[in-house]
Amino acid sequence: MEKDCLFCKIIKGEIPSTKVYEDEFVYGFKDINPAAPIHILVIPKKHIDSLSCITDEDEKYIWNIHKAMNKIAEEYGFKQNGYRVIVNCGKDSGQEVMHLHYHLLAGMKFGEKIV
Repeated sequence: MEKDCLFCKIIKGEIPSTKVYEDEFVYGFKDINPAAPIHILVIPKKHIDSLSCITDEDEKYIWNIHKAMNKIAEEYGFKQNGYRVIVNCGKDSGQEVMHLHYHLLAGMKFGEKIV
């Protein structure tokens, strides 16, 4: 955990959040500025700056994040209709908090294909 990291402080309970999921490796909570009717941030409990910084030792965190997103989608009832996952990597991509996080968006039909 990084001392001054916003998401590390959320994981430790120093900053309040609306938790939707938690296990040994992953923490999921509602985004305070949602871009969709359902907007959940899913983060590793280990501080990792961004996707470009993952190591072989981080494999269990990345795997468990993906499992957690499927569990959240099932539990909140949007797995069937689909959802969007966004990961910004670095400042030029728009990553504002330098702690790896996945945006899980659902509850609406999204526009044009991006890729």
